[in-house]
Amino acid sequence: MIGDGFPHRWGECGAVWSAGYAPKVIFATGTGFSLQRAVVTRHGFNKPFEIFRMASLTDQVRGLFSSDEQTSLRDLFIEELQDIYWAENHLVDNLPTMAKAATSAQLRQGFETHLQETRNQVERLERVFRSIGEEPESKKCEAMNGLVKEGEEIISDTTEGTLVRDAGLIIAAQKIEHYEIAAYGSLRTLAQILGYTEAAQLLEQTLDEEKATDAKLTQIAESFVNARAKQEH
Repeated sequence: MIGDGFPHRWGECGAVWSAGYAPKVIFATGTGFSLQRAVVTRHGFNKPFEIFRMASLTDQVRGLFSSDEQTSLRDLFIEELQDIYWAENHLVDNLPTMAKAATSAQLRQGFETHLQETRNQVERLERVFRSIGEEPESKKCEAMNGLVKEGEEIISDTTEGTLVRDAGLIIAAQKIEHYEIAAYGSLRTLAQILGYTEAAQLLEQTLDEEKATDAKLTQIAESFVNARAKQEH
C-alpha cells in the first residue's frame, strides 16, 4: 500500500489532514483490514507522522486492558475456575443421593448419567488448569453449596415414592444446571479474551453438556412427571 491516497476509513480514525491534502504512504505494515501501522507524509508538513489501526476485534478487546489489568483478569479467571472445580467435586459427592431419592427410573438414570459426566467434567477442568500453567485447586463455592442444600430439603420435605418428589428434584437439578451454564459460559468468554484457546474449547465442551442436561430434565418433567404429580394427593 505505497503511493498517494488513503482508504476513507482512515479519515474516520482521527482526521489528521484537511480536505484537499491527500496523504502519501511511505511505510506500512499489514494490508486491508489487518493494516496495523502506517507512516505518511502530507503537503505542508516537513516530518512524517504515524497512524495506527487495531488489527482485529479481538485485539481491540484485549487493548482495553493494560498489562496489570490483564493480570487481574487472569486472577479472576483462575478464581472462578477454582470455584467451579469445588462445585463439580461437590456434585460428584451428592448426585448419588439425588439419584437414590428419585421415584422414576428415567430421572434416576438421568442423575446417574450426569454423575459420570460430572466426573469427566472434573477431569476436564484439571486439563484447563494445566493448559494455563496452573495446578488444579479448589475454593469453596457457596452458591453450589446452597443449591445442594436446597435439593436435600426437597428430599426431606416430600414423600418417598411420589412424583411430587421427582418434580421437586428436577427443579433443584435445573437450578444447579442454570448456575453451571452461567459459570461455564462466563469462563469460556474470559478464556477467549485472554487468548487461552485450549481452555476455551474445553470449557465450551462442558457448557454444551450442561445445556443438554438441562434440556433432558425439561423433557422428563414435561413428558410425564408434572402431569402425574398433579394427580397425587
